Amino acid sequence: MTHVDVEGHRLEVRRLAPTRAGLPTLVFLHEGLGCAELWRGFPQDLAAATGCGAVVYSRYGYGRSDPFTEPRTMRYMHEEAARSLPALLDRLDVAEPLIVGHSDGASIALLYASAPTRPVAGLALLAPHVFVEDLSIAGIEAARRAYLEGDLRERLARYHEDPDATFFGWNDVWLSPEFGTWNIEEALGRVTCPALVVQGTADPYGTLAQVRAVAAGVRGDFGEVTIDGCGHAPHLGAPEETLMAVTRFVVRAVALQEDSSTPCT
Repeated sequence: MTHVDVEGHRLEVRRLAPTRAGLPTLVFLHEGLGCAELWRGFPQDLAAATGCGAVVYSRYGYGRSDPFTEPRTMRYMHEEAARSLPALLDRLDVAEPLIVGHSDGASIALLYASAPTRPVAGLALLAPHVFVEDLSIAGIEAARRAYLEGDLRERLARYHEDPDATFFGWNDVWLSPEFGTWNIEEALGRVTCPALVVQGTADPYGTLAQVRAVAAGVRGDFGEVTIDGCGHAPHLGAPEETLMAVTRFVVRAVALQEDSSTPCT
């Protein structure tokens, strides 16, 4: 693990070297309460299965990156996609990533790929959200009760420098009345790279309507995998099935990239 300065903040970054030349770098974007460590062994397993190098990092306010010192805005995912993620990739000299995003990280990945000036090799989206559902709010309200009344704070404190800032920076935004209209479907039509969605049917934060919206919106090669009974983290709840699906997707995305004379933007 090392730290990289990005936009005035120290970010925790872990890198895995490629075992094959000429492949895109996998960039892992964690969920709203995640961090580099909470991906567990999935990045290592996917890198080993594909031969790709990887970047696994904790966004500002998460993990062993600098804690939040100011309130987050309703557009925090847009801001991450437009500023922080490009700045980090430029700092690490990653020109055309294949992004693996989970939950908030999947939404950030879609927003990043919708920018016309940033080439993307592909998007592997685990439990993405592109609009707010009643189920999402109910799940986030339940998370707040678990934090205030249960052991969620204690568990998050093992991974985050300031668990209160991390939790409420996410939870307060999602439960604010203004956030109920959050929707990024309009950005999907500008996503032309290959995309895969992996969604569990028992996800307490989102339904298959999210998958249908992504499928209808993106313009590139698209695939989906639905895992019966799986919750919000397919890479943890169904690791073998998820690893197999994402590995196949990476292989296909690389083949499509090699067959195309025009970079995916």
